[in-house]
Amino acid sequence: MPQNVVIVGAVALGPKAACRFKRLEPESRVIMVDRANLISYGGCGIPYFISGDVSTADELRSTSFHMLRDEKFFRDTKDIDVMTNTEAISIDREKKTVLVQSTLDRKKQELSYDKLVLGTGSRPRCLPIPGSQLQGVFSVTDLNKAIAIKTEVAEGKVGKAVIIGAGAIGLEIAESLADLWGIETHVVEIMDQVLPGIVSPNMARMVQHHMEENDISFYLGEKVERFEGETRIEKVVTDKRILDADMVIMAVGVTPNSDLAEKAGLNVSPRGGIVVTKRLETSDPNIYAGGDCVEIISLITGKPGYWPLGSLANRQGRVIGTNLAGGNAEFEGAVGSFVIKLFDISVASAGLSIESAKKEGFSAISAFVVQFDRAHFYPKKDLMYLELVVEEGTGRVLGIQGLGNTGYGVVGRINAVAPMLKHKIVTEDISNLELAYAPPFSAAMDILNAVANTAENILAGKNRVIEPDTFAEWWEKRDSSNRFFLDCREWGNAEPFVGKYPEHWKSLPQGELRARFAEVPKDKDLVLICNTGIRSYEAQITLAQMGRIDTYNLQGGMAAVKKWGLDLLE
Repeated sequence: MPQNVVIVGAVALGPKAACRFKRLEPESRVIMVDRANLISYGGCGIPYFISGDVSTADELRSTSFHMLRDEKFFRDTKDIDVMTNTEAISIDREKKTVLVQSTLDRKKQELSYDKLVLGTGSRPRCLPIPGSQLQGVFSVTDLNKAIAIKTEVAEGKVGKAVIIGAGAIGLEIAESLADLWGIETHVVEIMDQVLPGIVSPNMARMVQHHMEENDISFYLGEKVERFEGETRIEKVVTDKRILDADMVIMAVGVTPNSDLAEKAGLNVSPRGGIVVTKRLETSDPNIYAGGDCVEIISLITGKPGYWPLGSLANRQGRVIGTNLAGGNAEFEGAVGSFVIKLFDISVASAGLSIESAKKEGFSAISAFVVQFDRAHFYPKKDLMYLELVVEEGTGRVLGIQGLGNTGYGVVGRINAVAPMLKHKIVTEDISNLELAYAPPFSAAMDILNAVANTAENILAGKNRVIEPDTFAEWWEKRDSSNRFFLDCREWGNAEPFVGKYPEHWKSLPQGELRARFAEVPKDKDLVLICNTGIRSYEAQITLAQMGRIDTYNLQGGMAAVKKWGLDLLE
């Protein structure tokens, strides 16, 4: 029997649910309602529209065959009615109606439904501080705001910009303004690292260093207190400094738009997300919800989590469309896969970072490997940085993070592991993972295999490691500590460091350790160093055989230290 379906929200989840349902039940009627005038666009492409990589806003609204996804498109090609500039005010669950109101003339009407879908999305967190209403202060809420930002930039009104928040959106916007527009860009973050909660502090420092090399300034651990200006933003005042600004973009996270659901008596979590089943039903079986307005289950922790991502919204939309037509599709949850491009690097992750794992109560370690993304003898190659988070005792893999160039190398490795995480895999599943191999694409022992092998060695106590941040701390205190830095590379690599720091740095190539063991400094803890951490691990094994276990292997070697931003030869 044909149904009458009303969908509130028409950006990502709504259109996907509507189109899937209409393909299964073409005789049914679908009405989509959205408070904005622009619908069905790729929100994750907004930073690239601001940067100019995407020329026009219509490109974000177009299909792959260049049809504009507007009201006429949905009516003529999908047989779906769309009401733009129309806000849903309330839901009467007994009458099964939605009260809507035009944002233009304020006229109201009731829409009846057999099934209702809530795809109300999220809203940006805004700092409740003085000056937040000044001209030039933006949050990236939707495509209209993005158009306004790009218009001001293109008109030459912005010479200096301040981004509040160093999460994914904040970093992408910072790159957008600095790269192609040449705007002096500063990022202020209240936490002590970029991408907090997403990547480890060491990988975050590598990301920050790369962006600093591209002329973006960072102020971490600072709280914004107010914005100043007559009618337009002129200054950003933090608890530590004053920054000049012609534009401010607040990127301090989002919260679910769940007010409509809560007023209707639907279950909403304490964190504000609409509570749904695996079928994406709300507490009312006639109402579905998905996208940025819902909480879903973390497939790592089993707890509710929140991931406002267009990819998840689209997949959830298909599940809802199927179930509207009488199907029994399920959305299990998510591991939180993530990737962004920042200038000429990409950063990707899936699952938990080491800090997130510990906050969730896991006793965990992280293994960090630097290796070429292709065979070492292949002429075109680049270093890749990969970190694996593993539970102690069980060897369960909790998460993976990577950094490398903007090719498919990093995201390909993350995508190989992400689907397996829900199965509670262990390190052996990755150390023995079969991957397609040819020298132009990877090493025979792929970096994925290598990072799992490293994790196994750490768990077994064979590889006693330190991270680049610990190395930097120990190096700074070298004059007052009982540590010595032993370079396991050949003399050509070690010579500049030995020459500059003869009292703290010694060259003993890994292959000569047995023969020259008498030269190893006694009564000192040894920090073992090579280019990537491989030869220094071999040196650690050799020294242990000879009775020296007071050794620490620098994970990622000097390649990691350099990427981290510490230059010992300056």
